[in-house]
Amino acid sequence: MAKSLFLSREVQVYVEFDSQFWEVPVLDGFSFSQGTNTTEVTVAEMSDTSGNSRRGRIAFNDSLNAAEWSFSTYARPTIISTKHRATEEVLWALMAGAKDYDGAEGSGNIFNDGASSAVTVINSDTSNMDINFEGSNKLEFGAANIWFRFPSNDDGGSDSDVFYKCEGAVVNEATLNFDLEGITTIEWSGMANKLIESSAPTLGTPLAHGATSTSNFIRNRLTQLVLNATDGQGSIEDNAYNLVLTGGNITISNNINFITPSSLGVVNVPLGHVSGTRSVTGSFTCYLSGDTRGSADLMEDLIASSNVVQNEFALTFNVGGTTAPNLSFSCPQAMLEIPTHSVEDVISVEVNFHALPSDIANTDEVTITYTGA
Repeated sequence: MAKSLFLSREVQVYVEFDSQFWEVPVLDGFSFSQGTNTTEVTVAEMSDTSGNSRRGRIAFNDSLNAAEWSFSTYARPTIISTKHRATEEVLWALMAGAKDYDGAEGSGNIFNDGASSAVTVINSDTSNMDINFEGSNKLEFGAANIWFRFPSNDDGGSDSDVFYKCEGAVVNEATLNFDLEGITTIEWSGMANKLIESSAPTLGTPLAHGATSTSNFIRNRLTQLVLNATDGQGSIEDNAYNLVLTGGNITISNNINFITPSSLGVVNVPLGHVSGTRSVTGSFTCYLSGDTRGSADLMEDLIASSNVVQNEFALTFNVGGTTAPNLSFSCPQAMLEIPTHSVEDVISVEVNFHALPSDIANTDEVTITYTGA
């Protein structure tokens, strides 16, 4: 049947990095675009002797903004040939500063920073898949091409499919939300040098680890929080708190900016990107509980120690619980803000946190661990 319209639910997204393609299943709500900066010139003058006055305007295209893209994926750990992988692993690799892919079987270091003495960004073994940010103290990150494919059902077959390419794409931000009833979802966003409509790429056989499985989704309701305070912080005791979550989120941002010249007489295009301050922030919610070492005690301790310049907690989210498939975010040096109340049928509190490095030059704010089933 011929088709002149394209449907969003049929879209396929591919990430091309280091000569390899990954197929990444995305959720509804994806977007990609590239805007233009314009300058408007107007004239404003008094009347001439005939009572006339020029009132026109002229507009110029000055430059193209960096292309912007965003989409959401489910977090999907899996096991491939006894090694723990993830459907969306290439996006985490780009997020954490990878420039090289080595997915050979038996190689634990599947992504690294591409330096002569390569720093492992993602390590995969028979126990889990670890993502760290040791190679992310870079001015410029590894780039990929992100392809959006809109299939066609007309008589032209696959040759009539429409492909849009975000060329030189980087991952700027990832937000993981774990609400009470849902499936663990990651919101990805970033920029690219340019957006073009392109002929079909040579996809070969794209990697799609666990993309067809129905057993690797993570249920948010099983999520657990392990929160321990370090000693020597005023009224904050050096032991664990007993908190049962009702929701939360964590956001990792590279604060990337694209640089564009401003020459006259031409439409300027982005030259490239530079990374900014890496930030890892988030929040979690729970009911106000009077249990021993519960949320009421945490709130009391934080208020009593409000004169502590920088409080420090070891914080680990076990998203999906402690049984595979699951995903954990470990923040060994998290600073907590004083909780805020939410007055509803059951009183709840929200706690904002900032994951910090052990030293301002270090990269150990967070370690991410996938465990496949």
